[in-house]
Amino acid sequence: MKDFEDLIERVPLDQAEGLRRMFARTQRRYLTLVSNPHVRHSGVAVERLTAALSLLGLRSLVVDAGETSPPAPEAAALDLGACVERLTPRVSYLAARGLSRRYVDTHGSSASLLEEFKRIAPRVDVVVLHAPGPELSRLLTHRPARPMLLASDHPESVKHAYASLKLLSKRSGWMSFDLLLLSAVQAPRSSRIADSLASCAEQFISAALHDWTTLDPKGHAAEPPSPELMRLVVAQLEVDDSVPQQAWSRSTGGAPLALTDRRN
Repeated sequence: MKDFEDLIERVPLDQAEGLRRMFARTQRRYLTLVSNPHVRHSGVAVERLTAALSLLGLRSLVVDAGETSPPAPEAAALDLGACVERLTPRVSYLAARGLSRRYVDTHGSSASLLEEFKRIAPRVDVVVLHAPGPELSRLLTHRPARPMLLASDHPESVKHAYASLKLLSKRSGWMSFDLLLLSAVQAPRSSRIADSLASCAEQFISAALHDWTTLDPKGHAAEPPSPELMRLVVAQLEVDDSVPQQAWSRSTGGAPLALTDRRN
């Protein structure tokens, strides 16, 4: 893959350079991918996200803690850093199912684990947290986030995505979400699924589906990320981790969020 040429084609060059300068002077970012046990091939979503980050010149650590992900190795209790696998020059991987429970404090927070990630991967720019909603809430206590929901063209997966949205909005005050839909790009039901999820979120929770895109589970791993995914990832990286909670959380008095229609 010709990274430079693909980057020019998919992301404005000045925006990509701006992101690199931003990461050169600020702390790392966390991308929250809400796991969904009813979605087959969820690894495709993780793979596509890290490919997009690599295309932007960013180093990522995947913390894979979904319901069907590999469990954290027993050695993690002794040396967490030794459990990190380097998949490519810009992508590292940590099997982490059940790991956050080892770090829960008396307030129910696992935020101290984020410090461990800094220690074991000091040069990483982005940590991709793939985990169930409750674990993401415990990990990112008092941090702003726009969780990425996972779903597929299957009713149970959509129900689970909505249940995760509802839980995170109530528990963490996050009121804006993105959706990664594992489906063929031209599948006729894709738009209806996204519209239905957005409508339910707005009508019953007053939450917003900020953006969504499809990911083809049968797509070739070497294919570059789609322009739609690149746009979504860039917007995710621009979520300001320094904004205090009361400025972004609707549950603490923040301004209402408007529903954004991705498809004109």
